[in-house]
Amino acid sequence: MAEHYSSFEPKGTRWLLQRITAAFLVAVLAYHFLMLHFVNHAAEITFAGTQARMSQVGYFLTMVLFLIAGTFHGVNGVYNALVNQGLDGTPKTAVKWLLVVASLVLIAQGFRVAAAMTNLV
Repeated sequence: MAEHYSSFEPKGTRWLLQRITAAFLVAVLAYHFLMLHFVNHAAEITFAGTQARMSQVGYFLTMVLFLIAGTFHGVNGVYNALVNQGLDGTPKTAVKWLLVVASLVLIAQGFRVAAAMTNLV
């Protein structure tokens, strides 16, 4: 029988964070679909409505946490998939830091967009 291999350390921090972010993403995505596809239909969504929602502190913080959780979850999954495929040594280090920098840029730009969507700035 084939041996099971995963780059995640069982019960390690990244393993736990991958599962926590998955649960958070599922919950927030369900809320998103409920509010923006069933309660309000796509044709009813306007920039003014988006600005009003994003100006609520709770909604704004939820969307920023959604951005951070989604970025971590995706990047951590890609990194671990590459490690599981045999990435090691210098290429592993280079990919890790490239993904860290890309994540930070994505989060910074996402935060800029989220802040611009409020009427607080």
